[in-house]
Amino acid sequence: MLQLDENITLIPSVVKDSLADSTKVDEFGQMVQKHDSITTAVSDSLKNMNINDFKDVIAGDNTIIKDGLRALTELTVSFVPKLIVAIIILWVGMKLAKMLKKLILKALDRRNAEVSLKTFLGSLVDILLKAMIVIMAMDVIGIKATSFIALLGALGLAIGMAMQGTLQNFAGGVIILLMKPFKVDDYIECGPYKGYIKEIRIFHTIMRPFNGRTIIIPNSELATKSLINHTKEPQIRLDVVASVAYGTDIAKVKRVLWDIVRKEKLIKWEPKAPTIAVSDLGSSSVDLSIWMWVAVEDYWPLWLHIREDIYIAFNENNIDIPFPQITVHNATPADAIHMEPRLDVNPDEIRPKLEHEAIGEGE
Repeated sequence: MLQLDENITLIPSVVKDSLADSTKVDEFGQMVQKHDSITTAVSDSLKNMNINDFKDVIAGDNTIIKDGLRALTELTVSFVPKLIVAIIILWVGMKLAKMLKKLILKALDRRNAEVSLKTFLGSLVDILLKAMIVIMAMDVIGIKATSFIALLGALGLAIGMAMQGTLQNFAGGVIILLMKPFKVDDYIECGPYKGYIKEIRIFHTIMRPFNGRTIIIPNSELATKSLINHTKEPQIRLDVVASVAYGTDIAKVKRVLWDIVRKEKLIKWEPKAPTIAVSDLGSSSVDLSIWMWVAVEDYWPLWLHIREDIYIAFNENNIDIPFPQITVHNATPADAIHMEPRLDVNPDEIRPKLEHEAIGEGE
């Protein structure tokens, strides 16, 4: 085996050639050394390097290879368990997210929620849960998700401010579909709007009044304002007012009204019977109110013909239906003020003065 002396200096031929080329003879015959910083630095390093340096690099205790292997081993030992835990979190979390989504959908089915609401909430819950699981797995591995969460928060704030009205309508739609203050085919009254509910959407509700028009109402308005649901209960009361003239026999009027009520098949007598009573003494009439309980689906058919039945029955029984009247009394000749003409005034003198005053007032 070739033994190398520790004092032998290793200088490659390339460096020697470069050193030889760096010395030249000038025009006076003197040797001039051309300095090259890079060549000089390399040559100086190689001159000062001996064989022990190579031994340390190859077989020493603090070599690059051993340091790299040691660092890789430490990284593997510390990272692999975290990676396994992160994979377990992802697998178990995805299973739990799927189960929770199914539970939410079943709860919405029990409440008879709209299909659009179930689909949207299912997708929203699924996305949120999966995002939380991924963030947890990243944190276990060592990837800090603080900046990522802050970015999502800032993005959500910007989107929320830009879509403030839309988000309010969405929240109102969710409240309506979950709390069910009304449902499709209910007749409601909210402010100036009256009509049947035809469709409840995420951002607005479609109402159809009697005139066949279509009213689109933002859900935020229906969710935050007071409204009347006329068809919430299976039975509702129909109130009808019948007015008669003063001096009419009230007992006779009640007998006629009771005959109408007893003949009407749509009126319910259970759990509450109809009621007929004097409700107001008006300026020109005596008002009798009829309270009748009917099924929701029979409300408008009875409303349409019960007043006609009352009018026909009053005419048949000679019961006067009053209407506003003004009575004018003329003064008798004895009470009239007697005015004698003035003989000392000439009408021709008064007429120009009156015409002048009328023109002045017109101006």
